[in-house]
Amino acid sequence: MLIALNLDETLINKEDQFFNTLIKKKLTKNTRVLAFYGKIEMELSELSDEEAKTFMNEYGIKESALSKLIRESYDLLGLQSFFTVGEDEVRAWTIRKGMNAQEAAGEIHSDFYNKFIRAEVVHYEDFIKCGSFAKAKELGYWRLEGKEYIVKDGDILSIRHN
Repeated sequence: MLIALNLDETLINKEDQFFNTLIKKKLTKNTRVLAFYGKIEMELSELSDEEAKTFMNEYGIKESALSKLIRESYDLLGLQSFFTVGEDEVRAWTIRKGMNAQEAAGEIHSDFYNKFIRAEVVHYEDFIKCGSFAKAKELGYWRLEGKEYIVKDGDILSIRHN
């Protein structure tokens, strides 16, 4: 269960009083509480990315409510994402946590599951740090993994199949 609290902006940095009340009701480990400020989120949605970043810094907001909602929902449902990158497109694929590379490949296409050979893998953060696939390969971040490799949230996969 995900409980979303739409709070008045005068309560920024005072969310704990609401969380403590809910915690006393003995929430289970499968329950999450998310506080957001609807009016502020509406204003943020109307700003450019740069203006929104400045606005969020002024209010001490680290992450948008939409991002939090997506992240918490994925976590509660036991989901994660991996990416595939082509010359003209990048796609995010949603899979269950704990899936191996062959199962993840099957989410793209059943032939990828049936004819899976290996997956070329680099994590998103490592790719950003390197700046290119060539540099990631050079520094050893881009690697070959077999079908039993457990895909991690944020991995970039290139599926080898026959």
